[in-house]
Amino acid sequence: MNKPLHNLIKKIFKTGNLILTWASGETVSYGQADASPVRVRLADREAEKLLAKDPALTLGEMYMQGRFIIEQGDIYDFLSLVRRNTSQSNFSALMRLRHCWRIFKAQMATRLPINRNRKNVSHHYDLTPALFDLFLDDDWQYSCGYFESPDSTLDEAQLAKKRHLAAKLQLEENQRVLEIGSGWGGLALYLAETCGVDMTGVTLSHEQLAVSERRAAERQLSDHVRFELKDYRNLKAKPFDRIVSVGMFEHVGTGRYDNFFQKCAELLDDNGLMLLHSIGRPEAGHNVTNPFIAKYIFPGGYIPSLSEVLPAIERAGLLVRDVEILNLHYAYTLREWRKRFLARKQEALSLYDEDFFRMWDFYLAGSEMAFAWDNMFIFQIQLAKRQPAAPGHRDYMVEAEKSLKQKEASLAPMQRITL
Repeated sequence: MNKPLHNLIKKIFKTGNLILTWASGETVSYGQADASPVRVRLADREAEKLLAKDPALTLGEMYMQGRFIIEQGDIYDFLSLVRRNTSQSNFSALMRLRHCWRIFKAQMATRLPINRNRKNVSHHYDLTPALFDLFLDDDWQYSCGYFESPDSTLDEAQLAKKRHLAAKLQLEENQRVLEIGSGWGGLALYLAETCGVDMTGVTLSHEQLAVSERRAAERQLSDHVRFELKDYRNLKAKPFDRIVSVGMFEHVGTGRYDNFFQKCAELLDDNGLMLLHSIGRPEAGHNVTNPFIAKYIFPGGYIPSLSEVLPAIERAGLLVRDVEILNLHYAYTLREWRKRFLARKQEALSLYDEDFFRMWDFYLAGSEMAFAWDNMFIFQIQLAKRQPAAPGHRDYMVEAEKSLKQKEASLAPMQRITL
């Protein structure tokens, strides 16, 4: 038994029951003995030492490497048990110091004139498309769905998300619309088909660009929807009537928020509207991405608080016309993604190895836990340059969604992406 790790676990677990089998074979129960247990096992003494030093990083690594083994329950159950017992993860002076150092490095990285955006995006989004096909909806929407009811399916929630965004954009036929971070093209295709707009989407992923262009051609929309492999900062174009960005802002970084909104203001027509959809966190002040997620899943990623975003919007001369918070919708989305991913484990193993499978299981479970337990949320901010660009009430959104539902019924259903 590793004494520092034993003392740390004993300090943490007061509610629920964790049963841990140490590398020596000794089994110890922590917390409430009469509670339903989560059973785990540590495979070797080195894993114990690593966990004691830096659990924020090494828990995910040990699970990924098969050295932290869940024997009863699953990784989501374990992470939820941890979260129920603690409001923070820095339990020693060394852990606090390491956390501060990570904040410093992350903040410096977003302020240096080094553009790692394409490399960071490629790290995640240029994985084989067959991986994403395992767990996403038919349209490959890789962002939070909009669950209109608890019984909504994943496909219904993702369609409702696109409809909700379109309603807020107040689109009119032939308007020029820019999507910053266009993914696999689903939103751009939806807006072009339902609203008759001219779409330009930019992405930094080669894989996403290839899929998007093929999909536009298959639906005979290439004349109205175009995609470019380009950093939004390098765009030089006549101002757009509308700008939309979904799930991209988390990759910008706090040191570049002013640049982001200033560029958006430059690209937006004086009478135009912009809609920003992003993950948000409740804490004010600088923070840092979970070190495991930052190292293995989303290098360079950062989840902003509204208190970090709104001042940059104001400095860019943009007006906030509407803010909506979606709280548990991403927890529901991630739960569906992970359920699908686990159900197709053998197919995932044919693409990557066991370590990769456990890495993604940890990522999806940890992300769901963050929305279910850590008060993470989605915010949608509607922006304009002029007061009259948006109505003074929200009724128009409801009416627009009704109209869009009628239009959807007349369109050919979105077919699952073929590889």
